[in-house]
Amino acid sequence: MPGGSRLVGLGATSCIGFFMPYWLLGSQMGKPVSFGTFRRCSYPIRDEARGGTVMLEQCGRYASFQGIPSLEWRICTVVTGTGCGLLLLVALTAIMGCCVTDLISRTIGRVAGGIQFVGGLLIGSGCALYPLGWDSEEVRQTCGNSSDQFELGSCEIGWAYYCTGAGAVVAMLLCTWMACFAGKKQKHYPY
Repeated sequence: MPGGSRLVGLGATSCIGFFMPYWLLGSQMGKPVSFGTFRRCSYPIRDEARGGTVMLEQCGRYASFQGIPSLEWRICTVVTGTGCGLLLLVALTAIMGCCVTDLISRTIGRVAGGIQFVGGLLIGSGCALYPLGWDSEEVRQTCGNSSDQFELGSCEIGWAYYCTGAGAVVAMLLCTWMACFAGKKQKHYPY
């Protein structure tokens, strides 16, 4: 399967963007706050010593799957994570194909291309679902109480969202382009 390194880079781009909590950027209590689908940076905690609320400037996952602020973000996490897993599966198959001769046949290449397309489609669907969760209480507190579905309020979209979405688009375009040329015999020139 030619292009194995491109497939690895493609899978890595989408997976890094998915894992990083910089999909949505805002501020709360004068501190920068960022969200991913299942991670968050900077969150308010109760300070017993001071008797108030302070911002803890750390990144971490939500305590449980149900702790993710909205149903849409939970669905986005599952859909996007599944798509990233499929892209990594195709990338690992491509790497093994570089090392083991006769591992990748025309049929395996086409199946891998189909899996890659589905993976890209799932990641793109996850990116499309993400704005539906902007009406959650946590996001409203960060985005000036003016955020709603597909309305950012005072927040902005972060680099990880773009990285994940671009990985999905390139995955679908690349496998479509490669499918057009799969199985075509190369011309043999007499020289």
